Amino acid sequence: MLDKNPEIIIGDDLTPVQIKFEQNNPNIVLCSKPFHKIEFLNRLINSTEDPIIFIDMDLLYTGYVESKMIQKKENLTIFCPNKTDWDEKLSEIISKVSKDRFLVIIDSFNGIYNLFDDLESAIFINSCIMLLASIGNHVNSSVVITGMARKKENDGWILSPGGRHIIKSEKTCVYFLKKTENNLIISTLDQTDGKK
Repeated sequence: MLDKNPEIIIGDDLTPVQIKFEQNNPNIVLCSKPFHKIEFLNRLINSTEDPIIFIDMDLLYTGYVESKMIQKKENLTIFCPNKTDWDEKLSEIISKVSKDRFLVIIDSFNGIYNLFDDLESAIFINSCIMLLASIGNHVNSSVVITGMARKKENDGWILSPGGRHIIKSEKTCVYFLKKTENNLIISTLDQTDGKK
């Protein structure tokens, strides 16, 4: 498990990562390169048989699917909400997630905060995410949120660009994703912003 092994090389078997995601809700996966994020999400999607809801706020994943660079799985439903239809799409997603087990992916914090740029909207978005995670706990769904981030000295992890802080709760687990020459590696970050 990730707690005993601070870094896991992500290969074909994502079972240890999926188990960890099921134990915590929501799960936040931070990285510094958008292509690493997409590679990880594609591997995660391909490794699950559960139905998947993908909320694409930055449209990067959708672009790869529409260009046929990534093949869309049959168990994947992609939502691309905007500021005007956010409430309607959220209601539809909550309705689905409250009935069955899903993997819910929100990609990404950066896209959400670009869409909703004031403090009240940020509080609303965080509440929506916590609501999805709470509903997900009742049906054993996992909620995974991505974000492009960097570590700021004496200030912890912040979204990049923008500088917003990452939401945290007792049940939130935060990970950092990086790529070495040939491997994607995921490591757990503790609540004090150090590596576990």
